[in-house]
Amino acid sequence: MNNNDVIIRLRYALNLTNKQIEAIFKEGGVTVTDSDLDTILTRQDPEEKFDAFLSSHDLEAFLNGLVIDKRGHRKDKDGNIVPPTFDIKNAKLVNNVTIKKIKIAMSYMSDDIQELMKLAGDSISNGELSAILRRPDHRNYREAGDRYVRKMLAGMGKKYRG
Repeated sequence: MNNNDVIIRLRYALNLTNKQIEAIFKEGGVTVTDSDLDTILTRQDPEEKFDAFLSSHDLEAFLNGLVIDKRGHRKDKDGNIVPPTFDIKNAKLVNNVTIKKIKIAMSYMSDDIQELMKLAGDSISNGELSAILRRPDHRNYREAGDRYVRKMLAGMGKKYRG
């Protein structure tokens, strides 16, 4: 799954306009122009590199912006705004981080993610989901495949768009 596919599918599921997408990117710390947005929202050829149209950093900036848009800025105990983290260190972490950040932004619990997967015609056990949501250095961590992200986003589309 390409990075821009995540944005395209989230745009559909959440019914986001171009202006809303630009604002979410800006919340995440990345400024995109209309031409950049056209490139990002264009379907990519499957043979191309997964981050040819949208870098992993920019995808994570969008996801951070989505968290800020839906939940507000995170603050420390003194009330100071804590900057969002960038957890995608390599290509293997993209799917796991995407699932985590969408889970946080939409205030999903594990049951909600399982429901979304069911709506998309798939299932995920509590153990699998727990392994996907763990830190990469945890002994029970499991890398998420494209299937999990694709089905979660498809389930969101069915839930919010009918």
